[in-house]
Amino acid sequence: MAVDPERTFKPINIAVLTVSDTRGPEDDTSGDILVERIKAAGHKIGARALEKDDASRIVSRLNNWIDDPAIDAVVTTGGTGLTGRDVTPEALDRVKDKDIPGFGEIFRLISYRTIGTSTVQSRACAVVARGTYIFALPGSNGAVKDGWDGILAEQLDSRNRPCNFVELMPRLREV
Repeated sequence: MAVDPERTFKPINIAVLTVSDTRGPEDDTSGDILVERIKAAGHKIGARALEKDDASRIVSRLNNWIDDPAIDAVVTTGGTGLTGRDVTPEALDRVKDKDIPGFGEIFRLISYRTIGTSTVQSRACAVVARGTYIFALPGSNGAVKDGWDGILAEQLDSRNRPCNFVELMPRLREV
């Protein structure tokens, strides 16, 4: 990361959504890791929730957060695999305005270094929806660490050069 000391850090409000049929609040370790890293980076937790692997429920939750002016970005964990219950990317398709294809591409590159070719089973992705960033990470603790540490920590830091997601936020709703 190329942090420009001349720039000011701008904390943003990030919502964390865990998608799982098997985890509850007491054992949501991937969600806990995200929250810890978001706070350690200087950002604020705007909201946190857990939803079952149900596209309609995920879409409803995302729409509420997208329409909340206090939420700048959403990071989801879980539901990005290949099984029939993995529907997070399909939910993002229902709310998105634009894809951010480079996010999934770079996530799989980083993940390849950790888990090898098993990374091809990940459908990690990101979109912009009505001016809000949504990043979908797999549900494993390692994947959450890879996604945050390898991409989001830098791209959600307003001091990152040559560019970052935060500096684009005021322009995401342009037509």
